[in-house]
Amino acid sequence: MTAPALAGTRPPVRHWPALDLPGTDFDPVLADLMAEGPVTRVQLPHGEGWAWLVTRYEDVRRVAGDPRFSRAAVMAKQVTRLAPHFIPEPGAVGFLDPPEHTRLRRSVAAAFGAKGVERVREKARDRLAELVDELLRGGPPADLTSAVLGPFPIAVICELMGVPAGDRHALHTWTELILSSSHGKRISERAKREMAGYFAELIGRREHGTGEDVTSLLGAAVGRGEITRDEAVGLAVLLQIGGEAVTSNSGQLFYLLLTRPGLLRRLRAEPELRPRAIDELLRYIPHRNAVGLSRVALEDVEIGGVRIRAGDPVYVSYLAANRDPEVFPDPDTIDFSRSPNPHAAFGFGPHYCPGGILARMEEELLTDALLDRVPGLRLAVPPDQVPFRKGALIRGPEALPVTW
Repeated sequence: MTAPALAGTRPPVRHWPALDLPGTDFDPVLADLMAEGPVTRVQLPHGEGWAWLVTRYEDVRRVAGDPRFSRAAVMAKQVTRLAPHFIPEPGAVGFLDPPEHTRLRRSVAAAFGAKGVERVREKARDRLAELVDELLRGGPPADLTSAVLGPFPIAVICELMGVPAGDRHALHTWTELILSSSHGKRISERAKREMAGYFAELIGRREHGTGEDVTSLLGAAVGRGEITRDEAVGLAVLLQIGGEAVTSNSGQLFYLLLTRPGLLRRLRAEPELRPRAIDELLRYIPHRNAVGLSRVALEDVEIGGVRIRAGDPVYVSYLAANRDPEVFPDPDTIDFSRSPNPHAAFGFGPHYCPGGILARMEEELLTDALLDRVPGLRLAVPPDQVPFRKGALIRGPEALPVTW
């Protein structure tokens, strides 16, 4: 326990710039903060003031599940943040606390559970087979991102959401604008409004439907008076955007495999290892830049020997938790035999990513299809020439040039 911190001495505030990091390099600023201590203070490029940063696995899990740290309270504060714009819709599920948060999540739980995900597995596999067929017909070289890793998650999340095939391009365009920090607040806000308007109409048409897709479930919940139309729309927007994160995660996953041929050869030779390997890669890859959404302490709480006071903003880093050597021995090594592997790639607590089961299924299908059907798959350019997204909240390659 650090007595000076408990007595009122606070660590210095560290500036955390928005870095466009190459490849899958771990953020050097985050690494320094982790070395400095389990609870530090940071100032991000936008917003106001400073926030606590919690990096140790057990502390991250505790904060994420502790009702004394509120997401809803963030709505009333200008917390320091990575994104230049802060535009959550009123009632957005990401900024709700239980029991309201639980009520909204319950309305779509059936679609994202094991049975709901299995409902779309065959269509997902069929669509992926078509994309790989097109890739092979086109011949090398090719951009794996635009050919497969981009269109596949879009098709899957749209299928789960109940979005008609003809509307999928528009949904993808809106998502790109919302997730990028480089287009400015006005364009991001407009894209979010347009996506919300689209889902408001779609959910409205399905208020008395019996479908198993997400918008039908939301429409039925609105029709029963369990949630409001605005709540349903806000949740639909969040789920649609989150579904496309698989593109970036897959891009990083395959970049890692293609730049470490020994790992790739092992997964080709031992396909039974693939589910465990995917969990290890999900633990290892840096999913995002900096940190995601903050919380606000509702009362004084001691975390990691530091007193966090009521009203203080707090961030947890799942990336740091995934490199905690107390939980993951030799954390900077990719170890396909790592077991157990309780990684935090999908978060903890009430805000645990609802799409965790879906994302795992997509990564498994992608790995099987590309390793088995394109046995000579390799990078078409040197690793340092693979372009990674700039000015993005979610990290990943902009393109993944491959040959075979």
